[in-house]
Amino acid sequence: MQLKQVLTVTALMGAAAVAQSQNYPVKTVRVVVPFVAGGNTDFTGRTISAKLTEALGQQFVVDNRPGGYTNIGADFVVKSPPDGYTVLLASAASAINVAVVAKMPFDLQRDLAPVVLCVKGANVLVVHPALPAKNLKELIALAKARPGQLNYGSSGIASSNHMAGEQLAHVAGIKITHVPYKGNAPAMTDLIGGHIEMNISGVPILVPHIKSARVRAVGIASLKRFPAIPEVQTFDEQGLKGFEASTWFGLFAPAKTPRDIINKLNVEVGKALASKDIQDRYMVEGLEPQGRSPEDFAKFVASEIALYARLAKAANLPKL
Repeated sequence: MQLKQVLTVTALMGAAAVAQSQNYPVKTVRVVVPFVAGGNTDFTGRTISAKLTEALGQQFVVDNRPGGYTNIGADFVVKSPPDGYTVLLASAASAINVAVVAKMPFDLQRDLAPVVLCVKGANVLVVHPALPAKNLKELIALAKARPGQLNYGSSGIASSNHMAGEQLAHVAGIKITHVPYKGNAPAMTDLIGGHIEMNISGVPILVPHIKSARVRAVGIASLKRFPAIPEVQTFDEQGLKGFEASTWFGLFAPAKTPRDIINKLNVEVGKALASKDIQDRYMVEGLEPQGRSPEDFAKFVASEIALYARLAKAANLPKL
């Protein structure tokens, strides 16, 4: 092929790519959620997908692909065409994996393009009512008096609430024992039954038990109180200044996805998150809408990776 023909073909391909970006989306978009249906990640994916479907006139469909510490679904997106028609709704688990998974199938920062941070979810520290600790200060004092004797449950090894417990231990200078469960529900059952002393979990699963006094909330690992449980003080208010251990969910696209498509998704998700119905629904679920630019999200992800690397090292967590 002559140079002139090559240049012509290249120009036509470039024009086609620009047109594709401008017209995006022209077909169904797959939103991969690397968890089973029913959790907060799935709920976030479905509510945002419904808003995007309404705004952009094409179906945004959630595709649940759990397993492999969320890496099965994420790797599927990494290997998908970078055209905006397969995107990933990832969580804090993706940043944790960088620190604790021995053989990652992809590089989070190299192989996925941040689109937008969608929500943060508050973690609450609760204890069995029999435990003689009414607030965070008393709990820390008790843990120091009984090093390693207080157990806390989580939804599993290297889960966001497991890492929240490790963060608390590291910052407060205490030793507490982690008891992993296959989900938050069985951890709560054992806490209510008195088989463990503490649990760290998201707001929705805890609110009914806090209201019924089956568990006692001693603090929320957020920088502000939460409307569903306004009486619960933050860790920051109780002396652990700047302490935040929230889970989060954010949208990623395969690396090399055209910037116009990333920008369009960023803007439309931002509009969805700003809508009153989404804000009202998320507050009930213990989720705080975020937004902001892809660059801000990239910085946030980098900071999360660094945080979990420090916590994994401090806790001497074995590689998975």
